[in-house]
Amino acid sequence: MAQLYFYYSAMNAGKSTALLQSSYNYQERGMRTLVYTAEIDNRFGSGKVSSRIGLSSPAKLYNGSTQLFNEIREEHQRDAVHCVLVDECQFLTRDQVLALSDVVDELDIPVLCYGLRTDFQGELFGGSQYLLAWSDKLVELKTICFCGRKASMVLRLDQEGRPYNQGEQVVIGGNERYVSVCRKHYKEALQTGSLEGIQSE
Repeated sequence: MAQLYFYYSAMNAGKSTALLQSSYNYQERGMRTLVYTAEIDNRFGSGKVSSRIGLSSPAKLYNGSTQLFNEIREEHQRDAVHCVLVDECQFLTRDQVLALSDVVDELDIPVLCYGLRTDFQGELFGGSQYLLAWSDKLVELKTICFCGRKASMVLRLDQEGRPYNQGEQVVIGGNERYVSVCRKHYKEALQTGSLEGIQSE
């Protein structure tokens, strides 16, 4: 029986690497995968999933109006799809998460979603909220804070590298813009307005 999976973490936990490895495992056994990534995130070029360790794969793009169930069903009718993998799944809409659950339940195709659980304010992303609610399997991918504890929060940094928690939810960026930290150091960084101060403790 196919299932809907949500692999979640803070930034820099290897989500894209895990996705690419899962896709490769299917392909190595002669099975076809469909890889999706968010159109909004083009840091590594459009139409591909790339990991920080240098792996990459072509990917179909989705945005808020993409009809995922219809697209996947059409692909599956042309040539059997054995697994669907979605990177940056925090950007999915509620209806798209529901559509992916239909891919699992009606087409019997496993769907593996990889993304962030919360934003820089500690709030759930829309896609993550419904994946947490409706997925069959929840898997946390762990990364660590500079102190060695599990990093479960993401700090947004300004141009001078100072943490702040105001502004729109989605601002695309990498290590120059975001850093993953534990809850304790997330709170301390926002209280002091400095990352360097708490790193030197």
